[in-house]
Amino acid sequence: MKTRKIPLRKCVACQQMMPKKSLIRVVRSPEGEVSIDLTGKKSGRGAYLCGQVSCFKLAHKNRALDRALKAPVGQEVYEQLARDFLAVEEEFIAGRDQAGEDDDE
Repeated sequence: MKTRKIPLRKCVACQQMMPKKSLIRVVRSPEGEVSIDLTGKKSGRGAYLCGQVSCFKLAHKNRALDRALKAPVGQEVYEQLARDFLAVEEEFIAGRDQAGEDDDE
């Protein structure tokens, strides 16, 4: 049986290439709204971050999301993303661990 190719994406903060499923996607919708996309299927321009708070803080400090999303991301959006990121982090880690167990089988 042929092995499937694993899609890789680069974290905008630490610049490491990782499997797409191990990263969190931040998306700018066509309407200009910035949000976290756990499904990876929302329409719009996306940027990927590691599931680590340190990478999120680095992206905020370096304004990496502004460059990746090709739009200015306001301070209130970063604050909202910080709240969402912390709330979603546990759910993301649980989902990633579940996906890892499925791959082992």
